[in-house]
Amino acid sequence: MIKIGIVEDDGPSADLLVDYLRKYEQEHGERFDVTRFTDGSQVVAGYRAGFDILCLDIEMPNLDGFSAAEQIRLIDPEVLLIFVTNSTQYAIRGYEVDALSYVLKPVGYFAFSQQIKKSLARLRRRSSDTVMLQVSGGVVRVPTEDIVFLESAKHRTIVHTIDGLHSVTGPLKNLEAELDGKPFFRCNSGYLVNLRHVLAVNAGSAQMVGGHDLLISRARKKPFMDALTDYLGSQSA
Repeated sequence: MIKIGIVEDDGPSADLLVDYLRKYEQEHGERFDVTRFTDGSQVVAGYRAGFDILCLDIEMPNLDGFSAAEQIRLIDPEVLLIFVTNSTQYAIRGYEVDALSYVLKPVGYFAFSQQIKKSLARLRRRSSDTVMLQVSGGVVRVPTEDIVFLESAKHRTIVHTIDGLHSVTGPLKNLEAELDGKPFFRCNSGYLVNLRHVLAVNAGSAQMVGGHDLLISRARKKPFMDALTDYLGSQSA
């Protein structure tokens, strides 16, 4: 489900955008989780990365859309920003906060729907190369190529990345399903390995980037080696 925030101090204008999103859902079979904010200060307060798209009015009484976007960008460089404005003069400033686009008021359905379509296309291109991790206090988006391996830890999964660790709620099999089709393979029941980060295979273990030495179970040795050989072959082709 796509998570969208509408930051708009004018009630009827916010209602209109919500109506447009519901219409888009019906026409295109999408599902949106929509949250409304009445001012930039409200969305900034306690902001955590997790929204996919934010539709920001520019002129608001307490904290305007640009100022809110600048603060959000310090926390969340990935969320897509769509500015809603009365004037094209603000368009250039949008580049300062890496805005995707802007929509002029009064907002028409066609123009708005085109921006939503563009946003969804960008999100799906991005999601093919990243995974969203549910961690304590929020959500973290991690490039799949940065994951070295994943480790089962009872009812949690420890995701070992090039930059550090993430403790994720849920069993390893859940993330394994999300990573299906990418170069990940289990070397034993407790570890899911990113084949791109295998440095060497010893008698019974895989040496990984970062100095990790992971046991390869006897039952998985041959299929693991076959998967690694196929991956290395695909990279050299």
